[in-house]
Amino acid sequence: MNEFIVVIPARYGSTRLPGKALLELNGKPMIQHVYERGLESSASEVVIATDDERIAAVAESFAATVCMTRDSHASGTERIAEVADLLDWDDAQVVVNLQGDEPTMPAALIDQCAALLDDDQADIATLASPFLTHEDFVNPNCVKVIRDEHDHAIYFSRAAIPYARDAGKQERAAGIALHHHGIYAYRCGVLRQFVAASASPLEVSEQLEQLRALSLGMTIVVGVPACRPGIGVDTATDLERAASELESLEKK
Repeated sequence: MNEFIVVIPARYGSTRLPGKALLELNGKPMIQHVYERGLESSASEVVIATDDERIAAVAESFAATVCMTRDSHASGTERIAEVADLLDWDDAQVVVNLQGDEPTMPAALIDQCAALLDDDQADIATLASPFLTHEDFVNPNCVKVIRDEHDHAIYFSRAAIPYARDAGKQERAAGIALHHHGIYAYRCGVLRQFVAASASPLEVSEQLEQLRALSLGMTIVVGVPACRPGIGVDTATDLERAASELESLEKK
């Protein structure tokens, strides 16, 4: 497996859960749990990227490596690209984008995502699992991805794809799509090319930045995780569920 670095983009503002990076989760701020998941992986380094002094101060209190970035970034991807430039990382360096609201992401999946870039044809790697319910399949908040026979992404959508023209084949259609998880690995050269490009019409329509990569002709390899990732935290209810998941993990 390629040597890789984990970067955790973290911002204070959140529409549904303000300040969520610093919210307490089983006695620790959530950002600390995410950082610990990164340390549990095979990463050579784990960096928290933020524009907020409050997050930086808390991160430094548990001895995390912090990189301060601009406050004008529209996405975590842009923030990570700035870190790559500030720290002068080579274009061949592999970086895993571990989102700051994934406190129960198994370390094994961080490693798995990075290892997918051993595929020389791949520019970006990510993970996706079979859908657990039909409700998730039709939910626009659950992103779907369709792969080709080489496990490369054909398309990502919030819509229930592929469309089942025959109503009797809806269940089969749902079995083709995978439920996308928001973890990515990329080489810094690809990352720099990506952020230098404008948002594509597809990206603007679906509000999915990975569609910019497909529009640029980049290859995204999609792996099915060895185990299902834990919950991402967007709401107070999610925070409670994440606390329960962490308790279960600590008992194992």
